[in-house]
Amino acid sequence: MPGKHNAISIFQAAITAAHPSALIPAYLHVSQDVVTIGHQTLSLTADQKIFIIGAGKASAAMALETEKILGDHIYKGCVTTKYQHSIALKKIDCWEAAHPIPDQNSFLAVEKTIQLLQEATVNDIILCLLSGGSSSLWGDVPEDLSQSDIQIVFDLLLKCGATIHENNTVRKHLSKIKGGQLLRYAPYSKWFTLILSDVPDNDMSVIASGPTAVDNSSYEDALSVLKKYQLETKIPTRVWEYLQRGAKGLYTETIKNNDPILNIVTNIIIGTNDIAIKAASMKAQTMGYQVHNFTPLIGDAITAAKNIIEFCKSYTGSLPACILTGGETTLHVTGKGVGGRNQHMALTALIEMRKRKDNETFSLTFLAAGTDGTDGPTDAAGAIADIESMAISVQKKLDPVTYFVNCDAYSFFKQTGGLLKTGPTQTNVMDLVLVLIE
Repeated sequence: MPGKHNAISIFQAAITAAHPSALIPAYLHVSQDVVTIGHQTLSLTADQKIFIIGAGKASAAMALETEKILGDHIYKGCVTTKYQHSIALKKIDCWEAAHPIPDQNSFLAVEKTIQLLQEATVNDIILCLLSGGSSSLWGDVPEDLSQSDIQIVFDLLLKCGATIHENNTVRKHLSKIKGGQLLRYAPYSKWFTLILSDVPDNDMSVIASGPTAVDNSSYEDALSVLKKYQLETKIPTRVWEYLQRGAKGLYTETIKNNDPILNIVTNIIIGTNDIAIKAASMKAQTMGYQVHNFTPLIGDAITAAKNIIEFCKSYTGSLPACILTGGETTLHVTGKGVGGRNQHMALTALIEMRKRKDNETFSLTFLAAGTDGTDGPTDAAGAIADIESMAISVQKKLDPVTYFVNCDAYSFFKQTGGLLKTGPTQTNVMDLVLVLIE
């Protein structure tokens, strides 16, 4: 249907604009032995080495663009990305690991990265490439805990409805590299971090759990998050006891504002959800849609979807229209089905769209998807709810409410043809929701 096709075209325009190939060249230049990173220009000496490290779903593509620009100026490098997201690189090793729960490769990747950093000396340059997903892809285990402990905590936090800020507050205090602590492994080098933001408000301390950024959270804050979601008795006892010892000052805190080590690093955000939204808006306008930017996408996924549909049903502006928003929602997973927050939003929207008013003469096409190409533990970026998916669900006698209750949006949209599968997009700037009103 035209609406579905148009929605996908608008989404793809957003992905293209947020791809590292469109972003890196604006922040990284080299001319002979002079390299410019952000606003800083550095003259390279014969004994000066450039190391490339990084992690995230977009890190392989970021590394590829970095290689194209720096070429033989790169001494060594290692980036860690999600399985099936790797890209063939010449100078930089590309390591794959699991997301959203770290696996053995995640922990090995951190060891490999630290080994590389320990080769760096005074005046060497470390260029760190970060994007969303790094909190899992870079996994490490603090003293007295096990890999299994970390995996259990990650899983519980993902399912309880905690925000990314809350998730990473806990993650940073169960790590020796997150919360700025990675800097400690090469304290005499000059650091630059190029960042694709996948968090609301683009807080550098939260993106990728801020391995090179200042952190204002504490062990006590981490305990508070676990209490808020009643996870004290669900996480391994030794994790709770570890955080309690940290709150008492028995373990080193993350990097705070007054730490002089922050003087060695320059953190630069190069990609945001706003860039994707702007590109989507321009594409929609060229296709003849009146664009309206809805409030940022935050909070509970179900509530957000209902609010968007309610707005669309009461919309009185020019038609056809495109309602756009971006951000990241949370979802409290209660069922045993398969899906992700975007697919669940689309299913919520479909249920709301079925509640038609007698005077409704327009149709809605609702698309919700992750710009990284994956939504939850599935191979779909998200889903599309429209007249076609509603008709097929009726034809096949599928009750969307049953799938909704079981958090099984993937199975529902698989049968209605509503899954949006892009494959790895090599970027990650949060989620995008768009509704076409026609």
